[in-house]
Amino acid sequence: MRHATVYTTDKEYSHFVELAKNLHYVKKIETDVDPAEENILDNIKVGLEEMQLFKKGKLKTTSAKDFLNELKY
Repeated sequence: MRHATVYTTDKEYSHFVELAKNLHYVKKIETDVDPAEENILDNIKVGLEEMQLFKKGKLKTTSAKDFLNELKY
């Protein structure tokens, strides 16, 4: 069995891994990122993008009080 090392950007990483998983001849995929960690990083990126949209006035948010009330129930 042979192995290959692929270097890609963060943006294309998850797409490449999904593509490789669908190839019938790929037996094993080893990544340097834990899937749970990757999910956390994706959530942080989305949060930062939403913050930028809010600052530009393109996104409405709920007040902190309403947000905390939602968490109680």
